[in-house]
Amino acid sequence: MKMGGEIERFMKVWISTIISLSYCYYIVSRIPKGFLRLLSLLPILCLFFMLPLYLSSPTLVGTISFFLWLATFKLLLFSFNQGPLATSPQNILLFISIASLPIIPKQHPPTKQNHTTNKPKWLFPLKLLLFAMIIRVHDYKQNLHPNLLLPIYCCHVYLSLELLLIFIGAMIRTVLGFEIESQFNEPYLSTSLQDFWGHRWNLMVSHLLRPTVYNPTRSMLSSFVNLSCATSAAILVTFLVSGLMHELIYYYLTRVTPTWEVTCFFVLHGVCMVVEVVAKKVASHREWQLHGVVSGPLVIFFLAITANWLFFPQLLRNGMDTKTTEEYALLIKFFKSNLSLQVL
Repeated sequence: MKMGGEIERFMKVWISTIISLSYCYYIVSRIPKGFLRLLSLLPILCLFFMLPLYLSSPTLVGTISFFLWLATFKLLLFSFNQGPLATSPQNILLFISIASLPIIPKQHPPTKQNHTTNKPKWLFPLKLLLFAMIIRVHDYKQNLHPNLLLPIYCCHVYLSLELLLIFIGAMIRTVLGFEIESQFNEPYLSTSLQDFWGHRWNLMVSHLLRPTVYNPTRSMLSSFVNLSCATSAAILVTFLVSGLMHELIYYYLTRVTPTWEVTCFFVLHGVCMVVEVVAKKVASHREWQLHGVVSGPLVIFFLAITANWLFFPQLLRNGMDTKTTEEYALLIKFFKSNLSLQVL
């Protein structure tokens, strides 16, 4: 693959996205909220579904499809004057940044005096080092036992996402000067599925699926069934939507007929979360509580086993792990060659 041509196409996709969001800022924002605004957004939403097909690099496809997925849900909320775009950012740069990047500004950012973090300073360099080691280990995966590959794949997905989002967050703070909501909260410390999906893993998605899928479904169903059933159904629908969106991203990456494995992964976790919520209610009435030292490893084990069963197979069958690691080397080589030319 020629990275120069692929990066050129990537830039064209971004330019198309910026033009589309400019239309949303200057024209759509003037349309009254509701059905008419949603109707005016439909061409943009359709375009966002098509743009990832213009690329072939797994790394770039995965990045742009994830960003546009989030942008789609932000625009859906915007059509009803909700979500991070509803407050009408002061200028077009803020609007485009918030819409196109995986960020949500903090409503009440902490001041410099009270802005603290509980994370040790050595944690980020450690994650960066681990990610570099994982990329290197991929070169020797044929010599590793399959049971060792599972934690490597899990760490690869987690670290690649978190490091990318940390970089974007740092760039936003530097360029635009505002704080953004945290996007990962050390998911390996999860003590339950509810804790993992709701409070620790990829919180940007949770923040968007809650008002676009969970809340409307729960509100609508609560008119027909009791609140507990409505809540359970809303959880299942939310996980189903997440699964379908991941299925779409998998199609962008592999360009093969969907197998629905990743959708089943999320539906399974939705069912298990419903069971977990019910079990917690029963246990609380009887004053039972499973200690985090026990529940934490059980949750991580369950996540790893189900990911190995349903989340990773489609990617591995189509060689996405090999293609991705090869692309990292190509990207580094491409940027090095271009930087050296500029220096000369």
